[in-house]
Amino acid sequence: MTTSRHRPPGGYRVTDYPTFAVTVDNVILTMVEGRLHVLLVRRKEDPYSGCWALPGGFKRPDESLDQAAARELEEETGVAAPARLMQLGAYGDPGRDPRTNVVTVAYLAVTPTISDVNAGTDAADARVWPVAEVLGSLELAFDHSVILADAIEHAAVQLEQTDLAIAFMGPTFSLSELQSVYEELWSIDFNDANFQRSIRAPSKDSNGARAYIESTGLHGDSRPRGGRPPELYQAGPAWIDGPPIRRPRASGSTEGR
Repeated sequence: MTTSRHRPPGGYRVTDYPTFAVTVDNVILTMVEGRLHVLLVRRKEDPYSGCWALPGGFKRPDESLDQAAARELEEETGVAAPARLMQLGAYGDPGRDPRTNVVTVAYLAVTPTISDVNAGTDAADARVWPVAEVLGSLELAFDHSVILADAIEHAAVQLEQTDLAIAFMGPTFSLSELQSVYEELWSIDFNDANFQRSIRAPSKDSNGARAYIESTGLHGDSRPRGGRPPELYQAGPAWIDGPPIRRPRASGSTEGR
């Protein structure tokens, strides 16, 4: 949207209003060996020098929020922004940043893998961390623990409303890999047979015409403890009708659509 044809009203003075800075912070989630992980950077400079934080930084005057989020992510970690980089919320509590009054806009994205992570600009290090460890014992800079917790809950809700689960998967995946996404975000353990029954069932909205998973005829690597290599699947078209799994209200059960 352009404002070139519009001018401030007469007598308007920007100094009459409090000033604040705008930053962006990125919550990038992925699965590693069946565990939910998040991408973090170790801050090089004060404030919070040496602390781990979500990758982000100040928005430039000549860029949009989306552009700032993508730029900061790549500058600090070397990771290109995933396709599904969406706004999560805004955080502006007084005192959240000791430098000045700062409002941050948080972004959330999930991706099958995070590779070639390299710390850059004001980051001393960058790596993926298990979310359970971060929320359990790692002190993050600013209010990033709150932002991360909100992002996890938002992703958990989206599992029940969208095809977010598939965004964690690569082109092919095993059923156990898909199951682990639900178990990690919902903090529950599914009965394997019940989960597979629900995910194999066709969409009720398509009268059985659309499937959630389709066999590729391929198999993955053998399991560490032996056994048959897992069968690999790809996402079917039924996800457009809504997800196949409902969040259990009682632990240990799986509800299909």
